[in-house]
Amino acid sequence: MSQRSINALFKPTSVAVIGASNGNKRAGKAVMKNLLSGGFSGPIMPVTPKYTAVMGVLAYPNIEALPIKPDLAIICTNALKVPSIVERLAQFGCKVAIIMASGMASQTDEQGNNLLELTKQYAKRYGMRLLGPNSLGMILPPIGLNASLAHAGANVGKIAFVSQSAAICTTVLDWANNKGIGFSSFISLGDATDIDFDELLDYLGRDSKTSAIMLYIDSINEKRHFLSAARAASRNKPIFVIKSGRSREGVQAAMLHTGGIGGNDAVYEAAFRRAGMLRVNDLIELFAAVESLAHSTPLKGERLVIMSNGGGPAVLAADELIIKGGKLAQLSEKTVTELNAILPSTWSRQNPIDMIGDSDSQRYADTLKVLMSSNDTDTILVLHSPSILGESVEIANSIIDTINQHPNRNRINMLTNWSGEDSAYLARKRFTKAGIPTYRTPEGAVRAFMHMVEYRRNQKLLQEVPQSIPDNIPTDSKAARLLLQRALDNGQTVVETHQAVDILRAYGLNTIETRFVKDVDEAVNVANQVGYPVALKVQSPDLLYKSDVHGVVLNLASDEDVSHAAHSIIDRVHQINPSAKIDGLIIQKMALTAGAQEIRVSVINDPVFGPAICLGEGGSEWDPTRDAAVALPPLNMALARYMVIQALKTHKLRDRHLPLGLDMNALCVMLTQISHLIIDCPEIAEVDINPVLAAGEIITLLDVNMRLHATPQDNINRLAILPYPKELEQTTTLKNGLEIMLRPILPEDEPKHLDFDNSLSDEDRYKRYFGVRSRMTHEEMAVLTQIDYSREMAFIATTMTEDGEELTLGAVRASIDPDNTEAEFAMAVRSNYQGIGLGKLLLEKLIAYYKTNNTLYLTGFTMFENRSMANLAKSLGFTVSFDMEEHLIKMHMDLQPKAQ
Repeated sequence: MSQRSINALFKPTSVAVIGASNGNKRAGKAVMKNLLSGGFSGPIMPVTPKYTAVMGVLAYPNIEALPIKPDLAIICTNALKVPSIVERLAQFGCKVAIIMASGMASQTDEQGNNLLELTKQYAKRYGMRLLGPNSLGMILPPIGLNASLAHAGANVGKIAFVSQSAAICTTVLDWANNKGIGFSSFISLGDATDIDFDELLDYLGRDSKTSAIMLYIDSINEKRHFLSAARAASRNKPIFVIKSGRSREGVQAAMLHTGGIGGNDAVYEAAFRRAGMLRVNDLIELFAAVESLAHSTPLKGERLVIMSNGGGPAVLAADELIIKGGKLAQLSEKTVTELNAILPSTWSRQNPIDMIGDSDSQRYADTLKVLMSSNDTDTILVLHSPSILGESVEIANSIIDTINQHPNRNRINMLTNWSGEDSAYLARKRFTKAGIPTYRTPEGAVRAFMHMVEYRRNQKLLQEVPQSIPDNIPTDSKAARLLLQRALDNGQTVVETHQAVDILRAYGLNTIETRFVKDVDEAVNVANQVGYPVALKVQSPDLLYKSDVHGVVLNLASDEDVSHAAHSIIDRVHQINPSAKIDGLIIQKMALTAGAQEIRVSVINDPVFGPAICLGEGGSEWDPTRDAAVALPPLNMALARYMVIQALKTHKLRDRHLPLGLDMNALCVMLTQISHLIIDCPEIAEVDINPVLAAGEIITLLDVNMRLHATPQDNINRLAILPYPKELEQTTTLKNGLEIMLRPILPEDEPKHLDFDNSLSDEDRYKRYFGVRSRMTHEEMAVLTQIDYSREMAFIATTMTEDGEELTLGAVRASIDPDNTEAEFAMAVRSNYQGIGLGKLLLEKLIAYYKTNNTLYLTGFTMFENRSMANLAKSLGFTVSFDMEEHLIKMHMDLQPKAQ
């Protein structure tokens, strides 16, 4: 997939319309009309044998008769004609085609070939890209291109909108035009058979014309590419997503709509959160988000001041803010004193600021000036309710003038809510025209503000440095996989607690002593060995929940108790489910539950995103995707903490404040180790741990049910996010006897990496950064250490100091373009460790990595002054050339053998 050829989608210089028409209600006429009315400056070329001209533009009888190769073709014919048109366009040299026909995936030609598959083959053979089928087309307002079937054009703006649904496109367009909100691009994906969300996100994330991205999603096809692109793009700009299919019925409707796989809504939610995207629940919320994005500057902080001419609306706004987890700004004494001088004596004297019902335009302007001049707030919400003064529009004008004239206008975000209809409508129009977000209700304004806050918090959370897991906690994948393989060799696809003990122990996960017995007599013997009190549980492959047949008896204190309970359980199972096979019984030492809390952890296998970890409280009616917080592996300690906070915040997990209760660190270690287990052992399909006993620092897994994949799985296809590639770790000894480790960088490396970067001499920093550069900030270092292994790689060389601390000696990193053609590298070695072969080892490791990654070229640039870097590259087989104009040395290596 070439990022270069997607450029033609966004920057076409010529357009051909295949199947252009003068006939009313024909797609070919609607598209021509939109193209001609958009103001596009390049040639628009209708292709049709029917007409000499279409809408006054000279037409061409066929593709071959076109005077130039079109960058973009819009195919307006029926599905049957599309494959041959695509083949001819591709042969002719067209770069991108938009296909509007629907139903291609379910139709065949006379030879029985699937129309969609045939079309894709032709396009791929000649390197042409396809948008659609079933696409409404696209609008690119900055270049005046309306290549769509939309009923209206779009204004120029800085928001990109990408939708799988054509109907949603037209609704959003209507609303935006009414509000005067514009777009940098407006794209209908249709069935996304070729160009999909991931490539568009990659392009839009880097597009200077786009400051925010909005997506409407029915389903995702490429989980890895999608999440990778979304994570990269959301670092630069907010991405809002509205996802259909919140209910099971909705999921089925969405699958029918796009032909996609119906994933679980809670897992989608977790994926969006992990990628730093913001989910909105409906179109109203989406519109509010668009409005706040269209006009706001990035938040500097979360403090909100509310000023209003009525107490009621201000209280509604404050309530919504607190319920949604926001912060009311505290007014300083200085601000209160200044407001006392201009407001009636009955004003509220705190935030929210109730300026009283007779507030006129002057009072509004004076109050706003005081607040904008203070350091008390980051955002101001101005509310207005209809009053007897009837000055609705005058007040709006005074607010607009005050904002425009104030020196802090770019530091403070502004939001407005003018309640009411007729007079408020005119005022809201004025705000929209002035580029100030405006809302119909106080709550709507606060929700929009909280979206901005959520985005800011997301970015901060995703940049958190995770602490390392304590060294004494094991991670022994070899032992665990050996045991899992043994179970599979025995024909098992389910592993129960007594068999899972050693697998879990390999990851430092504690279980309680658990033994399997065949009959009642053996149960009594084993209970004596284990020591009373014990729990007794039935073991049957035919019972999903033991509690359904009262198959668990706790606190048995004697031989007699065990014998009686065992007979009772077996009798009950036979009565309730006569066909159930009983394998035997489980004896478990009773856990000390006093003062501890029971929780539940599951790993489910989502059809779209693969393994997902669920944390909640359990119960027999438990649905992990409804009653639990969900996160995608890999988890580290920071992401696990984020997950626990999410579970507590949404009440999926409640802290019962028991004497031993929930210990945040212990929970995070357990979740991180479960994540490691799932990543390291692709044999595991699902796990249900119910209950987990949380007793402060001690966490015990009491009942475990592990389901295995019957056929071998590989992590490349299984996981949505590539985990840390442990297999790339390597230890070696340098010529001077120094033992070092070469490994990929980890988020936990941030403090040591900052120390390494600061240790570089001024000269080395100059060479590394092509000029003088100040010290790295935490945010910049987070980007360098929290990398996405599927699109970039950084290897570091470390050694252990005498006091047992790890020291970073050097780093090499490279990122690849989205089509995996070229990786560009940069390298640095600690100034006092140069000249001992570190640079050579690091660069050799990078070359080997990108060769196996099937990347075509490795390139790098260095300054003329850095001859040693150029000499090293040359010795390793790079072609070195000099760019006199840029004053740079270019290093280039072909990584793949040339085809003969």
